Amino acid sequence: MCTIKNYFKISVSLLIFMLFTTGIVYSQEYNLNNQESELVVSGTSSLHDWDITAEKQKGQLTLDQSNQLQIQKIKIEITAESLESGKNSMNNNTYKALKTDDFKYIIFQLIEIKDISKAGNGDFNVKSVGNLTIAGVTKKINLDFKMNVLDNKVVLKGEKTFKMTEFKIDPPKALFGTITTGDEITIKFNTIFK
Repeated sequence: MCTIKNYFKISVSLLIFMLFTTGIVYSQEYNLNNQESELVVSGTSSLHDWDITAEKQKGQLTLDQSNQLQIQKIKIEITAESLESGKNSMNNNTYKALKTDDFKYIIFQLIEIKDISKAGNGDFNVKSVGNLTIAGVTKKINLDFKMNVLDNKVVLKGEKTFKMTEFKIDPPKALFGTITTGDEITIKFNTIFK
């Protein structure tokens, strides 16, 4: 009788231990690698097309691979004043439009994953919804991207087009308003987490 009770206690203890440790083993957090990641904002103006690159990014991504791949968390912060065009006047106009004195970061925060489909060799197509905050205005956006998961590295790659005015941003102007920026911009990203 005593042996059966001990056996039962040991079995239950092992089961509880396995349940808790399984979640710990397969849920893994990755940190954004700023040096290897790239984010470029592209747009138009009355003079020429332009690109501006984010030089400072940070963020986290959490994956759960216990049964099938699940993305539990994505958060990315871009330092607004790290956006660099190579031209001081354009940088200053950009920072003014983004109100960087008050709003230091551009932030994307995952809300939910709509779909993840395997594309082979560690590649996945992901449909997500998240909150994008620019210049203090937060909007819910749909964001589709490709994800590659290999060893201790996760790569997110995609692009999103929207209008600056959706975030209450007046498209920047230069030379007393003689050069105007188009409202529509495209953000292209190749984000590396390790």
